[in-house]
Amino acid sequence: MRSSRSVALSGVVLVAISLLSCSHEAVVSDIYYGVSNYSFPEDFIFGVSTAAFQIEGAWNEGGKGESIWDTYVHEHPEYTPDKSNGDIAADSYHKFKEDVQLIKALGVKYYRLSISWPRLLPNGTSNNISTDGARYYRNLFEELLKANITPIVTLFHWDMPTPFMDLGGWSNPVIVDYFVDYARVAFNLYGDIIKTWTTINEPHQHCYQGYGADYFAPAIKSHGVGEYLCAHYLILSHAKAYHLYEKEFKPHQKGKVGITLDAFMGIPKDPRNFEDVLAVRSYLQIHFDLYAHPIFSAEGDYPTFVRQRINNMSLAQGFARSRLPYFTAEEVKIIRGSSDFFGLNHYTTYLMSPSEMEFSWSIPSMDHDAQVRMEQDPHWEKPGTEWLSVYPEGFRKLLNYVSDNYGREIPIIVTENGVGDKGQLKDYDRISYFNKYLYQLLLAIHEDNCNIIGYFAWTLMDDFEWSDGYLSKFGLYKVDFDSPERTRTPKLSVSSYRNIVQTRRINFDRYKPLPNKLNHF
Repeated sequence: MRSSRSVALSGVVLVAISLLSCSHEAVVSDIYYGVSNYSFPEDFIFGVSTAAFQIEGAWNEGGKGESIWDTYVHEHPEYTPDKSNGDIAADSYHKFKEDVQLIKALGVKYYRLSISWPRLLPNGTSNNISTDGARYYRNLFEELLKANITPIVTLFHWDMPTPFMDLGGWSNPVIVDYFVDYARVAFNLYGDIIKTWTTINEPHQHCYQGYGADYFAPAIKSHGVGEYLCAHYLILSHAKAYHLYEKEFKPHQKGKVGITLDAFMGIPKDPRNFEDVLAVRSYLQIHFDLYAHPIFSAEGDYPTFVRQRINNMSLAQGFARSRLPYFTAEEVKIIRGSSDFFGLNHYTTYLMSPSEMEFSWSIPSMDHDAQVRMEQDPHWEKPGTEWLSVYPEGFRKLLNYVSDNYGREIPIIVTENGVGDKGQLKDYDRISYFNKYLYQLLLAIHEDNCNIIGYFAWTLMDDFEWSDGYLSKFGLYKVDFDSPERTRTPKLSVSSYRNIVQTRRINFDRYKPLPNKLNHF
């Protein structure tokens, strides 16, 4: 372990000094009242996000093939605490016209959604395109455009066709070509009307939780090996799809292609302890820069710290080679710069400190490689889900981290940000969360010169929240999952978010909870 620690000290000391300011004691402002002194630019993109598997339902209609999530939750009904699945979900497949009107009522002009890979290509391969699936997405996109809402489309939001998972999924290099084939079909079918594409959503969560652990499908649990294979071929798949568009489609379709990465922010548990400062840097490099650096940095490839850390750990553990694969020199060139914008998903922040081993870790694993203990301040609010505490200032710190490390030339689009509730319509906690996080975004724009051009709230309506089933409620619209109609009802946050979109400012006082304790209904 000593060699790994020396690498950390020698490789990140200068950069880590900047993280000394990332303290939960050094809060920018705890005062959120009145109308924000800053406003969003007139051309700022406001939108709302969803994902196909989480809302569509119709899991076996219209010739759709099975996804890894269909297969896993059917084979493991105990996976979700409510023993639910995505068979019907919010039934958006049948109710998409109604949902377009919900988006319109929010006042936003952009909608980020995903295509279900197996709905379009039932077997995953491009030799079998579903006529019904192709028609469904064409109808949906045209309905959005008719309502003056611009669709931004994600190709992969975790629902890989099951036949590919039988081959190893993202751990098998053949998936790169199959993903490019899929991208070509989507660009051909919809590139005339879709002008902004996201190739892949949250590669870190998908690989870390689905290949390194069994928290998400496909639940491979190949810790320390699988998550790095997944990351490697997923990054390469993104880059090749990007260059496919650049070469064959952009000259006449004139669109943009990017990727969406996810990040928790870290702050030192004790800002006066330099080891805690280094722990933050270690976490961010291994859990975030592993994906961002090959694409957005000037030099490309995996960060030097990450390469050295995993190489050294692999050697100490008796592996014949590094558990982190190598890109060829040509692949480094292909990947570097392969995104027209920086898509960023963020929900919460953690306090971080060094640890050589925690009870929940496996050896080897990404957690053990990072050697960072994560916890949340018990004083931070936790409105809905156990893992999500409210610390708005962490959002601004993350936006600055991206800008400082990858430059202010690349535009940042916040593609997801939101909080869960307990099912109430008067969701004051969500209103407060959006207000405070958006204010931190305003500070990052106006005071820090961060190049942030858009923000998408997660999510349009209550949905299938992966391992939480339907118990976590992230929607601006409440969905009655006990009703065959899957009735949608606006929560109070619909009015609050619409007011921000219309006025381009945040009014902290407009939506306040009543003092009569009737706010849970």
